[in-house]
Amino acid sequence: MEVVYMKCDKCGKEGASVHIVKVVKGQKIETWLCSDCAKEDQELGMLKSLGTGEISVDEMLNGLIDYINEVNNAAPKEEKNLQCSNCGFTYNEFKKSGMLGCSECYKSFEQYLVPGIEELQGSKQHIGHVPQRIGKNVILKRKIKELSEKLKKLVDTEEYEKAAVVRDELKVLQEKEN
Repeated sequence: MEVVYMKCDKCGKEGASVHIVKVVKGQKIETWLCSDCAKEDQELGMLKSLGTGEISVDEMLNGLIDYINEVNNAAPKEEKNLQCSNCGFTYNEFKKSGMLGCSECYKSFEQYLVPGIEELQGSKQHIGHVPQRIGKNVILKRKIKELSEKLKKLVDTEEYEKAAVVRDELKVLQEKEN
């Protein structure tokens, strides 16, 4: 089997070892860089330990938190007192640790989390890979949601024949879900 080496997108040398995948406004942009170009790249500021070949999860999360804070730059003073009603975790604790206390924290801090996530991904909805063990269920739920929205639009525009077809498709998928 022949080994294929990627070329650096910046300098053109063979042996690009850093693969960067960005999602900007819903579009996936892939870049390959050699280690020298990656060290010089200003956009990779949060990858300080690139020279060691190790990037800690803490560094990545801190970079994400910094970015979210930057996007929400002038967050109102009430954020200081913002607390999850389920576990008592505060938004300030999230900013310090990069972790949330429970699943309800997402709802409690949504107004501060969503803009940063939306800016990074180009969407509020997950658009990346879906793990195989839960993939079928997630894809089915997405399809049901899409068809429900389509059905509503068709009924609103009084396209009843098309709406009936979509309704039947939706019914089949909902039966599969149950």
